[in-house]
Amino acid sequence: MLFQWPEHFVTVPLTAEDTHRRLGKTSAYMDWLQMLSGVVLIIFMWSHLFLVSSVIIGPSVMNFIAWFFEVTRLVYIIGPGIFLVFLLHFVLAARKMPWTTRQQTAMWANATRLHHQDTWLWLIQVGTAMVILIMGSAHMWVVLTDLPITAAKSAARIQSGTWLVFYLVLLPLVELHVGIGFYRIAVKWGFLSRARRQGFHLKESMLTIILIIIGLVTLARFMFLPLH
Repeated sequence: MLFQWPEHFVTVPLTAEDTHRRLGKTSAYMDWLQMLSGVVLIIFMWSHLFLVSSVIIGPSVMNFIAWFFEVTRLVYIIGPGIFLVFLLHFVLAARKMPWTTRQQTAMWANATRLHHQDTWLWLIQVGTAMVILIMGSAHMWVVLTDLPITAAKSAARIQSGTWLVFYLVLLPLVELHVGIGFYRIAVKWGFLSRARRQGFHLKESMLTIILIIIGLVTLARFMFLPLH
């Protein structure tokens, strides 16, 4: 009679290895999806800022752009679509966020001990993400439930006072989060060598400051835009 290994000696390691391999592939796919959704949101946010800032040239310019998106029905596709991508991106990113007090304490201890720039940038992204999730959702809900978009509507909302403070908080957080995300995507996915990181980060920081200034000028334009 031939000796046979007990069944559990053979199947358990193979099953564990296969499960680990499947989990590894799933995590890799989710990382790719997180990166792609992040790229979509970066492109949208920069495009959105420049489209809205067209009010600086004149409210008629902004109204024309809004009219184009309205008559082509693109606003009814892009708006909800971006909101879904926004939620998807947060869910994917939340996999690696420190949620428990123990995790947060360990992460903070590591960051202060290592003094590593990219670690601090990641922590800033995590912190801003929590605020943007709430404030960004509120902004999109208000805008998408009050279509069509017009310069007068935006100006009236900002001149109410409360929304001015709201956007003064949201604007720098979004641009900071997007700018850091742009840098971290370039680093993580190998588009940026270690030797070029410092220079690229400096340029990205300058771009973020410029975009924040454009956003502040846009808010000022809305603030002093005649409503009648």
